[in-house]
Amino acid sequence: MDNASGDGSARSIPGTSASPANSALTVAVIGGGVMGGTLFRALLAVDDPPVAHAVVAEHHAARRTELLAAVAELAAGRDVRATADAVEAVHGADVVVLAVKPQDAHATLTSLAGELGPQTILLSVAAGLSTATLTGWLPDGVRVVRAMPNTPARIGEGATAVCAGAAASPADLDLVVRLLGRSGVVVRVTEDKMGAVTGVSGSGPAFVLLAMEAMIDAGVELGLTRAVAHDLAVQTFRGTAGLAQEPGAHPTLLREAVTSPGGTTAAGLAALESHGVRAGIAAAVRATVERNAALGA
Repeated sequence: MDNASGDGSARSIPGTSASPANSALTVAVIGGGVMGGTLFRALLAVDDPPVAHAVVAEHHAARRTELLAAVAELAAGRDVRATADAVEAVHGADVVVLAVKPQDAHATLTSLAGELGPQTILLSVAAGLSTATLTGWLPDGVRVVRAMPNTPARIGEGATAVCAGAAASPADLDLVVRLLGRSGVVVRVTEDKMGAVTGVSGSGPAFVLLAMEAMIDAGVELGLTRAVAHDLAVQTFRGTAGLAQEPGAHPTLLREAVTSPGGTTAAGLAALESHGVRAGIAAAVRATVERNAALGA
């Protein structure tokens, strides 16, 4: 029965309980923020393997209601719940997604230790926390997989990198890749590359959006309405990204194709270089990597 009283009890979407097939998974998402909610929805969209039981643990009652409403269609015929009790959420889960703030991860995992063991895959999206650090906070045998998704995962256009901890098998990593597949592109990297991933794709949307803001503001300054400038800039980013995804495409070749010698684009690019935009973007990526390392220290 749905319970919106805010008393911390578990709440289910009515009519979703079902007996799962033997191959179906039970998953728990700890943390119902932006990324936790995104992954909760993405996991329910997976059909290989199917997720028959899914629960998200979130302290705020209003957010629990919002999370269930967002997955109502996907939840049909399955046991899908939201609860304030993280220990209850992970009971019996095959896969536990840790989607809390990095500074809260230690306390969270300590509180869940009695429910975790060799039967558990812990999928962490907590920035900056290595698999070794996480493993040190967990009971023996828990298989840790670390992932770095980004916010476009919310619309199925994310870029996520994954790596396996010492106890995780290739099959565990394969499973995680399949589970995250509905969130966008998923790539496998070694853990020493996860800092670079954070800089390029984890924080990358903010860098792209800053450039988008600047183009919109410049358009307004030059006489366009903000609505028109917004639509033109957003579609330019969307379309250019689409071109870059075509087979054999490369950003340098695409840029050269639109840059005529002595033309308007060449003048604009020269202005960007004179203002250090290329160096600034590279510096932003490096600063993100440095901050990521500090979080994991």
